[in-house]
Amino acid sequence: MSVIKGKIVVIGAGFVGASAASAIAMRGITSELVLIDVNKEKAFGEALDLNHGLAIMGQMSIRDGGYEEVAGADIIVLTAGANRKPGETRLDLARKNVGIVRTIIPEIMKHYNGAIILVVSNPVDVITYLVQKETGIPAQKVISSGTFLDSSRLGFELSQLCDVDVSNVNALFIGEHGDSAVPLWSTASVGGERLDDYLAMNDIELDKAEMYTKVQQAGATVIKNKGATYYAIGLCVTRICEAILKNQNSILPVGSLINGTFGIEGVVLSIPSIVNKKGIEKVLEINLTEKELELLKASAAKLKETLSEVI
Repeated sequence: MSVIKGKIVVIGAGFVGASAASAIAMRGITSELVLIDVNKEKAFGEALDLNHGLAIMGQMSIRDGGYEEVAGADIIVLTAGANRKPGETRLDLARKNVGIVRTIIPEIMKHYNGAIILVVSNPVDVITYLVQKETGIPAQKVISSGTFLDSSRLGFELSQLCDVDVSNVNALFIGEHGDSAVPLWSTASVGGERLDDYLAMNDIELDKAEMYTKVQQAGATVIKNKGATYYAIGLCVTRICEAILKNQNSILPVGSLINGTFGIEGVVLSIPSIVNKKGIEKVLEINLTEKELELLKASAAKLKETLSEVI
């Protein structure tokens, strides 16, 4: 049995950071897990709570700490930031979290020595752009969790519609993690069969516009019922970390700074990418319909507009 190695530092011990830390610990993908938070007592409490489960999960080092823990990290997971409040616009949230992350970046860079930075703080594509530009770290090593969660939600909803195991559904969103995310109906499949063909063969009706709206509003539905979303994104973060630490060459819908793919420049977007120990090995210029490409470029334009207003 090989010894698990690796160090993951989670910055932000709120709902998302704590959920990601819990999922990482339960999956046992790293030997060291460190939580950093401006609220040191919260970070300490979360780490202690996880340590109390080591007898079940298996041995690893779980602790709280300061930014000096960035040294030696393989992955830095950035979840710090404010949550969107009722009546607050996405632009308001963007300005607020850009300000918060700008105070964190210098603390990271004092101790940074080559880790992959996985950005989860919202608006995630804007924050990822900020981190890459202000640190100068190569774009392949600054990753956005992007549309991984959107894609997971779409896969779940399609599995419910088709009454099949969700692992048999392949469905992706690309573009912005937000209102302009683009569903790739043309590449969606169930059990290896094109989605449209599978639906026709099994006499299943799908209103794609209605499904799109349902998935886009899924986060708001969770927030309405429990106050915040954090379990599913924590699992997405864990999957990305696993692909990096295990050098898996996994194709995942994550974001990075795009320079030329699909004729798009200078914006962070989610496009299926090969993820391994280098971060993003390659962004895949997959086949899109004319309409999907049009929507992707519109998503990029919307993000550039936001960037011009907040950065």
